Amino acid sequence: MNLREKLMDYSLGNHLGLYWRLFRLRDRAGRGILSDVLTFLLNRMAHRRGGYIGRGARIAGVPSLPHGLHGIYISRYASIGANCRIYQNVTIGEVAGRAPTVGDGCLIGAGAVLVGGIRIGDGARIGAGAAVSTDVPPGATVVSQPARVLLAGESPAPPAEQGKEDTL
Repeated sequence: MNLREKLMDYSLGNHLGLYWRLFRLRDRAGRGILSDVLTFLLNRMAHRRGGYIGRGARIAGVPSLPHGLHGIYISRYASIGANCRIYQNVTIGEVAGRAPTVGDGCLIGAGAVLVGGIRIGDGARIGAGAAVSTDVPPGATVVSQPARVLLAGESPAPPAEQGKEDTL
């Protein structure tokens, strides 16, 4: 990261470099007092920024969080692939101890909710505000509520056809 990027990161108030270093250290620490102390520090750091990442969450690499941890909740059972971009107010939650598995290179838009033991394929895009509770194939885009899956190359139906009703 060059000086300009560091200054921009500092001005946004995110400063997540230390957070991710401690996160990786905790992963390597296993169980014990060091792990507990690191968990405490990580929870406090995330809480200050309005977010939460569960102790058992598996995150490959460092995800891109353009708005920091602001409003992001990641379940302790969740698994997130490398090179994912997660915007603010995203919930990756669990249902009965089962949480989503997010593939590599995914984009999760602001306010999206992913719940249950679902699989989000590599390169999938979850639109802002989408509520997803079903599997998403690789490269697909999920938009609106309830979630509609658009496979790569498909386009949504025109608005006039979506709400057509028979009128007398």
